[in-house]
Amino acid sequence: MKETTSQQFSSASPSCCPQGSVADAPLAEALSCSELEESREMEKNGVLTAELVSSCVTQLGRFGTGLQHLYHHLSLPSHNLCDISVLCKYVHLQKLEVPHNKIKDLSCVSNMPYLVILDASHNEISNFFGFQPPKNLKEVNFSHNRMTKMKDLSAYSSLSKLDLDYNSFKEIIGLEQCCKLTHLSLANNKISRISGLDSLLLTHLSLRGNQLERIEGLENLRSLQVLDLSLNRITSLSGLQNLHLLGSINLEKNLITEIQECKHIHDLLLLRDLNLLGNPVQEQQDYRLSVVFLLQHLTVLDQEKVTPEEKVSSVNKYDPPMDVVAARNHMTHLVYQLMQPQILYDSTLPSADSPYPMLVLTGPQGCGKRELAHRLCQELSEYFAYGTCHTTRGPYFGEENGIDYHFVSEEDFQHMIHMGKFIQTMPYGGHSYGLTRDAIEDVAREGLACCVHMELEGVFSLKNSYFEPRFILLIPTQVEKYKGHLKSRGLYTPAQIDIAVSRIELYANTNRQRPGFFDNVIPSDDWEEAYQTLKQVVKEYLLLADQEGENNRASPDNTSTASSHEPEEKPPSPSSRSGSRTLTSHSAKTLDPSDSSYRNYFTKIQAELSPQKNTAELASIRRREQLVREAIVGKSPGVYSQLFKSSPQTAPSSLQHHDAGTHFSEDSRQEVRRVGIDGRQVEFRKGICEAKHWEEEQVIEGGRGGEEEYGLLFCVDLSTVPFSLPSKSRSTN
Repeated sequence: MKETTSQQFSSASPSCCPQGSVADAPLAEALSCSELEESREMEKNGVLTAELVSSCVTQLGRFGTGLQHLYHHLSLPSHNLCDISVLCKYVHLQKLEVPHNKIKDLSCVSNMPYLVILDASHNEISNFFGFQPPKNLKEVNFSHNRMTKMKDLSAYSSLSKLDLDYNSFKEIIGLEQCCKLTHLSLANNKISRISGLDSLLLTHLSLRGNQLERIEGLENLRSLQVLDLSLNRITSLSGLQNLHLLGSINLEKNLITEIQECKHIHDLLLLRDLNLLGNPVQEQQDYRLSVVFLLQHLTVLDQEKVTPEEKVSSVNKYDPPMDVVAARNHMTHLVYQLMQPQILYDSTLPSADSPYPMLVLTGPQGCGKRELAHRLCQELSEYFAYGTCHTTRGPYFGEENGIDYHFVSEEDFQHMIHMGKFIQTMPYGGHSYGLTRDAIEDVAREGLACCVHMELEGVFSLKNSYFEPRFILLIPTQVEKYKGHLKSRGLYTPAQIDIAVSRIELYANTNRQRPGFFDNVIPSDDWEEAYQTLKQVVKEYLLLADQEGENNRASPDNTSTASSHEPEEKPPSPSSRSGSRTLTSHSAKTLDPSDSSYRNYFTKIQAELSPQKNTAELASIRRREQLVREAIVGKSPGVYSQLFKSSPQTAPSSLQHHDAGTHFSEDSRQEVRRVGIDGRQVEFRKGICEAKHWEEEQVIEGGRGGEEEYGLLFCVDLSTVPFSLPSKSRSTN
């Protein structure tokens, strides 16, 4: 009953099935046994019968006016069919699947005007599209057949997906008018050249397993997204550079030998999946990191996910940012320095919050930084001295060895690195440049601040050291004038000039992207104006020291006191020891609790929030710091032996007549007392305290005594001492 009903619903016309309706279904039961046996015999011979069709049709749906119901899908896989001519009567089929049979003829498809999907794969078809084109045919699968030659498919205007894998095609023709074709697969054929695809809107193309030796004919496939060219003989990726929508490329088992071939697809920013398995290029060292570096947008390489760690490692290996280069440079020199005997340098100050003062001029090549550095050191010789760097390049005309640079060979330069001589080095223009520790020490030994010049890479490296220089950027703003200046010097090749000009933007971007990286930025188009600006900036730095100097002259013992604007106290630098003022250094970096800039900032805030120290306390602190410095440089015996040395000084006579309850004047704050602790006499500079507690020849007894007690006495507010004061009856006359 079901078989007859299915046949009637699928029949082409009343003539093919005169009953043609559900009401006539009982007539189908009248089939004789002989007819059934004949049908089974036909099926055994590979002939499709109506009974088999009726058992395999699916997808019942409305048709026409909606009053008629028909089956639209027919699937007959692996039935050993060789004759399907009976399907001529099934005109309403929309999907026909007859894979894995022995079909040679598909002429019956000509009678299926509504057919949309045709799957005739794994058959014995040799005639390419041997039927009249159904106007709605969209998807065709002719893979695994015996076709050898393509023909014009311009009549198949609706065709969007065509699978012709595993045939014997030698060339691609006849597809020029298939304007809706988006998926084309011609895998495992005998195609040796790509052609005939220029006008297509393909998004997926597979030419796997052919005889291709180069990529060509794909230049105009601007919509292509997935490309499979595996199992060919391709040696180059040239020809893919204009396919900007490509997201996946499969080039497995080809003959690609060079990593540099990936440069052809470097600009394909949507490329996410690349397969180069089975190519000779995989045997190269660091192959994966190299490809990941060239194609940073990849997410899958050789069927393995690309991790963020691989991307970072590839960049750090082949094009590390300046921060990474500087960090490596700093680590290298630090390790070599630690391998040498350790000494106390002249540039080392007693406090971590008071770094050795340095001035660094930086800017692109030929911007005038070296000339301005020399001039500044000449005119402000009481503050600065020039720090001479080393280089492996030869001297330019007019340069002097030991004044402009120390010119050394590459071998000597490397030897100095291994001996831990350098603080920072950098390559530029094929030569090496470096700043040695000795260059700074020679200046610090004279009690002066060091002024040096370097390129941007050197600045990054120097910022990793414990030095905290002032960094001043000298940058040209008139590019043509800058180029003309470089040419007029006659020292640089056109390539060197182009590199120098291109680095202007590098400096500008660094200044924009890293606020505070440079302490000042000065245009260097006019060197005279630039120098005057530089000199003014430096004088503004020095005015801070001048203000401190004025406060020093107004304070006791010629020691520095805190200004009203900067309450924190810092020990003097080597410059102040030799009588010259210092250039204080402030780094403009993000506050990090682990670095000194944070400690400086924290000290300032704490000082502003805490009570102000009186003058005597500051004088006491200064005196002890001076003793420490003298002990370090060998100018005096140990600190504590100096502290406990007896000093028989008496008070001025003016202090003997002060009444009890009054306070000392400013001059009386300098009074020196002999205070006995555990039977010993020590010096003590008295601060602001009541006079009645400190009468002439008064000796304080008691206390725990010792060095620790003495230090505590000097650290507290001297108006109150850490133990009880004796009564007058215990005073000596």
